[in-house]
Amino acid sequence: MKVKSRITILVLLAAFAGACSPSGKLKESGAVISPVSDRMAFSDGSLIYGLPLSVLDIKIDAVRIIEKPGPYARFAEDYLGLRDVIKTEREYWKIRTITVSSHSELDPSQFYMIETSNTFRTNALTLKKEGLILDLNPDLYNNGARYFAGAPADYSSSRLFDLGADEYFQERRDTAYKVVNVDTAFIRIPYLVEKKQKLSYDQLAERAARRLMEMRDGKHLILSGETNVFPQNEYAINEMNRMEKEYTDLFAGKIWRESHSFQYQIIPEKGTTGRQITICRFSETSGPTASAGEGTPLMIEFLPESKTRRLEIINRNTSSSSSRKSRLDKLYYRVPEIVQIKITYGGELLNNTRHLIYQFGEVVQLPSNFIIGK
Repeated sequence: MKVKSRITILVLLAAFAGACSPSGKLKESGAVISPVSDRMAFSDGSLIYGLPLSVLDIKIDAVRIIEKPGPYARFAEDYLGLRDVIKTEREYWKIRTITVSSHSELDPSQFYMIETSNTFRTNALTLKKEGLILDLNPDLYNNGARYFAGAPADYSSSRLFDLGADEYFQERRDTAYKVVNVDTAFIRIPYLVEKKQKLSYDQLAERAARRLMEMRDGKHLILSGETNVFPQNEYAINEMNRMEKEYTDLFAGKIWRESHSFQYQIIPEKGTTGRQITICRFSETSGPTASAGEGTPLMIEFLPESKTRRLEIINRNTSSSSSRKSRLDKLYYRVPEIVQIKITYGGELLNNTRHLIYQFGEVVQLPSNFIIGK
């Protein structure tokens, strides 16, 4: 009886010691985790997951500028003393800002299958939350940044200029004569002829300049308090400012600006490190274009900071058959690399940012039954 009681006590102590063992000494999970290949057959109950892939969303905010000279541009300096006015009509584009953001997608070359014959505890949910692994969830692709450029404004009707005159014709009276036959003599009878004569651009420009100066004098009198009539609110001053600008544009010209947004998506590849890649071509006359012979290329360059270089050395040392068997129950995940991204246009640096790029990092493994924080 004493021997049996001793055996029972030893069994209970062994069970108690196993229950108190730390998480780093969990039993084998019985899971087999392997990369998915094209010829692999999937067994019922297998779990498939993928590793993330970084996609860059590059948003270009550009402005289209249209300059049109005023009808009295050649009289600007003579009548108003304005120099450097718009004298020729032209249209050009400029890059205003470039914004780089990123979102994650599933890497089609990094799918893995988990097969197990029993229940095991895994850290997959924690890795999924941190973005190191991804499940096959189609809602993931709805989280990426999306930009839409609004329809360009139509300024064709606004490009017309009002010449700013109260009249464009002046009446001119001339004396004409008609010959009348009276008996044996011819008599010249005078009569008045009224004709409308169109004013020349010189005359219209002089009248517009005179009215502009009168408007400035009137506004000065109101603001300095030298007049007996004062406006009740700012509406009168605002209207005078608007009219003054319209008259000034007749000499200085008008400028229209249209804002446009363009988005490009680029998937960085590890083989493009330190090499410039063309995002698009940008022309100052037509904006972003896909034509190879038009515009200047907008280039992007990826410069990894090699933060995960030591992880690659660890993986290369596990090549023996015994170590390969010990890796069958380990969970694959990807550690992103910090990459410096430079965008240049014509040799000028327009954007310099740092982003986490998954495909520039290393694929490492974690024991599938190892629970962080337990």
